[in-house]
Amino acid sequence: MKRIIAIIPARMGSSRFPGKPMALINNMPMIGHVYEAVSACKDIEKTIVATCDLEIFEYIESIGGQAVMTKNTHDRASDRCAEALLILEKEESRKYDIVVMVQGDEPMTVPEMISESITPMLDDSSILVTNLISDIDSYDEFIDKNCIKVVCDLNQNAVYFSREAIPTLSKSNSVQMKKQVCIIPFKRDFLLEYTNLSETPLEIAESIDMLRVIEHGYKVRMVQTSYKTFAVDTPEDLKKVESLLKK
Repeated sequence: MKRIIAIIPARMGSSRFPGKPMALINNMPMIGHVYEAVSACKDIEKTIVATCDLEIFEYIESIGGQAVMTKNTHDRASDRCAEALLILEKEESRKYDIVVMVQGDEPMTVPEMISESITPMLDDSSILVTNLISDIDSYDEFIDKNCIKVVCDLNQNAVYFSREAIPTLSKSNSVQMKKQVCIIPFKRDFLLEYTNLSETPLEIAESIDMLRVIEHGYKVRMVQTSYKTFAVDTPEDLKKVESLLKK
């Protein structure tokens, strides 16, 4: 039986939406929605929030959850998760096998999405990291730079991630537009290897964690989710998601 932990990285200092994790959605902070959904997944042994902000830490503790304080110098969520994992493993004197990173701005997450994301890794020991992927159904979302687009090879491994609109639709509309959903399981040892890899030019240019994986020659297996979801990057996104969750 694999030991699987979920880590939710969250910080108040988002450049696009300061204070985002504590923004209210139907009278609950967004980070609370994510924490409750992830904690409900039957495949997860433990869920923690990794943060550098006392406000988030105290909120998670107040609802009976567990949080770990990390450095405030991380540019990448994956690096924050790696630090939190090592802190927790040292405290518990035990190791986990799979670390599922769930971004704190995915409040439409449901427990089944966590299970979807880890299934390929449990079935195929060669897979080091997976990401959920979802269809893009509107042109506005396709051209939104906050929405991370993905193109895959024929084996469903990511070829490239971009904030730009990829692939081109100028010659054909037969290719389904896809977006990254930030539910990202890592094999434990690969997460620690990732954080020791040097940052890469495309990772920095796009501000996307997974490009570090691709640029260093590793594969990212994309997993189609059957659930509709929207991340929150702006106050306008927050209103949209709040309306959808009410339904």
